[in-house]
Amino acid sequence: MTTPLVLKLGGALLDNETALEQLFQVLTDYRTTVARPLILVHGGGCFVDDLLAKMNIVSEKNNGLRITPASDIGYIAGALAGTANKVLMAQGIKRGAKVVGLSLSDGGITQVVQADLELGSVGYCEAGNPELLQNLLGSGFLPIISSIGIDVKGQLLNVNADQAATAICETLGADLVMLSDVEGILDADMKLIKTINAVQAQQLITAGVINGGMEVKVKAALKAAKSLNREVKLASWKVPDRLLALLNGNAEGTTVSFK
Repeated sequence: MTTPLVLKLGGALLDNETALEQLFQVLTDYRTTVARPLILVHGGGCFVDDLLAKMNIVSEKNNGLRITPASDIGYIAGALAGTANKVLMAQGIKRGAKVVGLSLSDGGITQVVQADLELGSVGYCEAGNPELLQNLLGSGFLPIISSIGIDVKGQLLNVNADQAATAICETLGADLVMLSDVEGILDADMKLIKTINAVQAQQLITAGVINGGMEVKVKAALKAAKSLNREVKLASWKVPDRLLALLNGNAEGTTVSFK
């Protein structure tokens, strides 16, 4: 089987119906010309924020990671593995794609453990069993995977979607593209950095240029690049033509080096 491509979808995309329609049109166009298996991995912070606000629950973050009290995980799982996942599935079904919605623990595709106890019901995942995904991809399905996992104790855990996408890549030996609402990693002058390695990234993190959610994203990309021994892309979903060019191997966004 051709090396699969994992696309991690940024949360802002899920809150933009027009952008979602454009994304799935690009994926449809790509899949009609290129026989390369695709997997979508997503979070959905906009759905979580909206639901918690309606419940009058205040949500806090620590270094880009959502603090998730055990009392909130049911709501968060419903927003991510439920609403967000099905919104994405709906777009695929509209275009005739064979989509299947999954979470991080279906078929053991990743191994999920609880992270820092201070974060509550927040998990971290590692590579798991590739059998389910290989079977689905071999049958022409488009897996859409939410960032909700379950540990060996049966606890529902909220996993950072960037880190989840990395683990899926490790499971399959897949390539990774992280899509968000920014064109890539920006320097102190807000200009696109075409390529970056671990040393350069750490310098920007130390200087505070890379921080918050982008810091988590960059660290996940660096980890993926190192563990997979291949480049990882950080790019934008905003311009359909450029997104299609990216999928076809053209230079778009920021390339995170594994060296």
